[in-house]
Amino acid sequence: MKLLVTGGAGFIGSNFIRYWLEKYPSDQIITLDSLTYAGHLSSLSDIEKNPNYAFVKGDITDPVIVDELVSQVDTIVHFAAESHVDRSVKDPLVFVKTNIIGTQTLLEAAKKHGNKRFHHISTDEVFGALTLGTDAKFDENTPYDPRSPYSASKAGSDHLVRAYFHTFGLPITITNCSNNFGPYQDTEKFIPRMITNLLQGEKVKIYGDGLYVRDWLYVLDHCSAIDAVLKKGKIGDTYTVGGLTKDYSNLDITMMILKMMGKDESSIEYVTDRPGHDRRYAVNWSKINKELDWSPSADFDFRLQETITWYNSNQSWWKDMKITSENFYKNK
Repeated sequence: MKLLVTGGAGFIGSNFIRYWLEKYPSDQIITLDSLTYAGHLSSLSDIEKNPNYAFVKGDITDPVIVDELVSQVDTIVHFAAESHVDRSVKDPLVFVKTNIIGTQTLLEAAKKHGNKRFHHISTDEVFGALTLGTDAKFDENTPYDPRSPYSASKAGSDHLVRAYFHTFGLPITITNCSNNFGPYQDTEKFIPRMITNLLQGEKVKIYGDGLYVRDWLYVLDHCSAIDAVLKKGKIGDTYTVGGLTKDYSNLDITMMILKMMGKDESSIEYVTDRPGHDRRYAVNWSKINKELDWSPSADFDFRLQETITWYNSNQSWWKDMKITSENFYKNK
């Protein structure tokens, strides 16, 4: 198999490439990434000399580059996206360009070159928000109700992917995943921001009352879920992918991290809530479990401790990145 992985220098994409080449060493991967703030070649430094791996710098909205690369592969795994909610509040247009126009550019190339296999990575945030204290969960039949420019742009891309299946017969699948965490995640994101703040002797910041709930999915479990869908998933179908069976609030996660890192509640700073902050996400992943025999490989506590250890051991990877992201928010 020869794959085009978009956004391969990003968090989930780089983990997926590493996962795939380890499991399928005879397959070939081309990754396309524009190396924005979220893309880091250092995340792929350990595989850059692999003869079955190639990197191309370019934008998924560029039809010339996309057309050339899609013609060389048989499968497209589409990670590339603007994904940080806070940034979408500050600059919505870039999210529309990358997440909607970029996805359409890839779909058109896939159609043009003989209806290439197309897997689209999306988010549970397209479904909106759930009420705290209930047992309700998102699943494949949940109506879309995006609440931020980010989730609205991802909802738009999901609809385009399905449209190409229904209109042109493009062989697509979609995974709507919950919040990922693990190695190589940008320090702007919730869990690595907490960990790196504490490693630098800073306080951790909590939006509002801290009772916001997210489902958490370890990144390599997400990679194995995508693998299962590519190998066994039904063409045209969507699979929701989560990692938990119980709710953890942001404050719960913070307290777990503090305990694991030998800190206490004095390290918490509560800050003004962000606009449109969804209250609760929870994912029903029974379909992918029953149909494709997928489930998370370890419990959340174990993976969280692993993640803390990774960031502590790889400070050279994230220190400059953290300065850059902090400067972005100061200047906005």
